[in-house]
Amino acid sequence: MKLHLNKGKQSKQFTFIVYICIMFRRDPFGHWYFLKRIVISAIGWSTWRRFAKRNRFEISGTEHLKKLNSTNVLFVSNHQTYFAEVMGILHVFSAVKNGYVNSIKKPWYLFRPGIHNYFVAAEETMKKGILPRIFAYAGSVSIQRTWRADGTDVNRKVRMTDLSGIGTALKDGWVINFPQGTTKVQAKGRRGVTILVKKYNPIVIPIVIEGFREAFDKSGLRLRRKDVKLSIRFKEPLILDPSENGDSMLAKIMEAIEQNDYYFNLGKDKVTTE
Repeated sequence: MKLHLNKGKQSKQFTFIVYICIMFRRDPFGHWYFLKRIVISAIGWSTWRRFAKRNRFEISGTEHLKKLNSTNVLFVSNHQTYFAEVMGILHVFSAVKNGYVNSIKKPWYLFRPGIHNYFVAAEETMKKGILPRIFAYAGSVSIQRTWRADGTDVNRKVRMTDLSGIGTALKDGWVINFPQGTTKVQAKGRRGVTILVKKYNPIVIPIVIEGFREAFDKSGLRLRRKDVKLSIRFKEPLILDPSENGDSMLAKIMEAIEQNDYYFNLGKDKVTTE
């Protein structure tokens, strides 16, 4: 009996040690997973009402996410604000993880948010103020833009460390990328996304978002209108051949996220930013 009790005590001690080790693990960028979970959950609770209550949030296509691998998945999306659509997509990712289908109506999923999700963002944007810096802890992969810096046009080469950083994120989970690289209306796609596809050959999921520019300010941190229809549509995986021409690949991606000339000519995405 005494031996049995000792074994039980040892088992509890082992379980506790394992729990502590898991709790204090870091992600590939050195962020504590337990702290990352707290940050994502806090951001989720503080923003949930603006999506689920103050506006009409429509989600479709999450059935495509349930079949995905847990790593090396690249989501490509159009871009309307700096942060609002990222917050919305992260809400959906956490909801899907907890069994929700095309819904975030009950926010219990925020007690168990996804922590292996990342988003590509401009380095200078993530350093502007305390809120972006906190948000960066949730999963930002910061890069140096090759065409724009501090409000002026530039022309510089892609930093290889930026590509490897995105590759590191892909090895750990899902990555959200915005091929246009800017919230400017009718912006053309950038070749950087094709370099990622050619180098890492991820599963590519197109996302089309609508309504965020009307509901939020340019930063996406301030709600400026209520009762706006916000929409996030996830499409089926995009079939891309890493060996195909970069221009052809970029054209397919831009068409998939409905940001090519055809959709612009239909009058979509015409609302100007502030």
